[in-house]
Amino acid sequence: MMGDASAAAVAVHGARRASWRAVSEHPAGEAWVVRSQAPWMAWQVSVPELEDRLQCPICLEVFKEPMMLQCGHSYCKGCLVSLSRHPDSELRCPVCRQEVDSSSSPPNVSLARVIEALQFPGDPEPKVCEHHRNPLSLFCERDQELICGLCGLLGSHQHHRVTPVSTVYSRMKEQKKVDEHIAKLVNNRTRIVNESDVFSWVIRREFQELHHLVDEEKARCLEGLEGHTRGLVASLDMQLEQAQGTQERLVQAEHVLEQFNNESHHEFIRKYHSMTSRAELQQARPLEGTFSPISFKPGLHQADIKLTVWKRLFRKVLPAPESLKLDPATAHPLLELSKGNTVVQCGLLAQRHASQPERFDYSTCVLASRGFSWGRHYWEVVVGNKSDWRLGVIKGTASRKGKLSKSPENGVWLIGLKEGRVYEAFGCPRVPLPVAGHPHRIGVYLHYEHGELTFFDADRPDDLRLLYTFQADFQGKLYPILDTCWHERGSNALPMVLPAPSGPAHLTPPQPTKL
Repeated sequence: MMGDASAAAVAVHGARRASWRAVSEHPAGEAWVVRSQAPWMAWQVSVPELEDRLQCPICLEVFKEPMMLQCGHSYCKGCLVSLSRHPDSELRCPVCRQEVDSSSSPPNVSLARVIEALQFPGDPEPKVCEHHRNPLSLFCERDQELICGLCGLLGSHQHHRVTPVSTVYSRMKEQKKVDEHIAKLVNNRTRIVNESDVFSWVIRREFQELHHLVDEEKARCLEGLEGHTRGLVASLDMQLEQAQGTQERLVQAEHVLEQFNNESHHEFIRKYHSMTSRAELQQARPLEGTFSPISFKPGLHQADIKLTVWKRLFRKVLPAPESLKLDPATAHPLLELSKGNTVVQCGLLAQRHASQPERFDYSTCVLASRGFSWGRHYWEVVVGNKSDWRLGVIKGTASRKGKLSKSPENGVWLIGLKEGRVYEAFGCPRVPLPVAGHPHRIGVYLHYEHGELTFFDADRPDDLRLLYTFQADFQGKLYPILDTCWHERGSNALPMVLPAPSGPAHLTPPQPTKL
């Protein structure tokens, strides 16, 4: 029986004799021991691996008071005592099955010292079996309880399936990881559902606003149609009333003619004039000329309704126009600012300013006082009848000294007009723009996250016409920039204006204010 019990014990590696130089903390937080095999090299072994090698084959715990049998294998003193108390006459080593005498087993002092050197402060005292006073090192899968090694070998659990506590712990830890993973998936799913609900609400709200805007445009179109129709109908009603009056007077004249039908010509004329005034005779004459029908022209073709409404809606869904002001600290010395720093024009004489890194010293440029590093923004610039101008955005880190490098590669996105004839976008290479007419107001739309900078002909607020769109990966803060170009001895001295969002800008050249 002792042989069967010993065969059920778990075999592990015996403790190897080695010299241990130090115990250190591994960078990942795990304890490691450095073993020196030779003066010129060393290798590391983790403490869990050492503990696995320093386990008693019976209780599967780190040796406690290790005793060495004649065969060379070591066991806990308590485990050997428990085996010796068994009525079986012979005692065999559970690992090698060699017959041994437990009474002549000396303590394994070297192994005990190694284990003592590996003991860390704060290790909790292991729980022990209430029957055998051995550590609870095994887990009975059938009874779902912790047992000691002797309970599995000799006690009531000897025929049960048992598993080392460390294995069960790892299994349960893995199960815990699975549970945590499942919990994270559930939380992720809940978050997705919640975010979807919020976004659904946003979509419904946005479409409600769109429906409201569409209803406003519908009412506007119907009101315009009804007004146009009322005007036409009123004109026709007036003409109809005049025609009906003429008809009545003609009938009256006919009755008069019938009364004097048998009279001579002279008598007829005398009596007719005595009864009817000259004005009545004039009004009784038939309408002269041919009938000219009035056409129904509402000013909106039915095929253009959707496009027209879309253009109006597009302007309404753009961000509200920004209220921008110019930054005097960035203005070229020739530039003169006025109207609360919303109007700029190129003067004839340079103004004296302290040298500042943010000021343009060659190109006649000025920046807005506000920059944008995220979001959607729209603003307008009135260029009027200037023959030369440029506008757009510039990176806050772009150089302002020397001639401005007008290209996206240098952090500058511009469009402009040259010599009053050529519109162009300053890309690489420059792109001529087929602009219809001569826009006096330019709209600028920046969508920072989408990397879009779009320019519009904004002369008609309800009909923004696309001029050009830059596509870029914006980085850092962008500032609106105005370039008045040189005054050309006064021929290009008209100002550029940042209009107030509430109304159009005035193009009357203002009196400059010294900076």
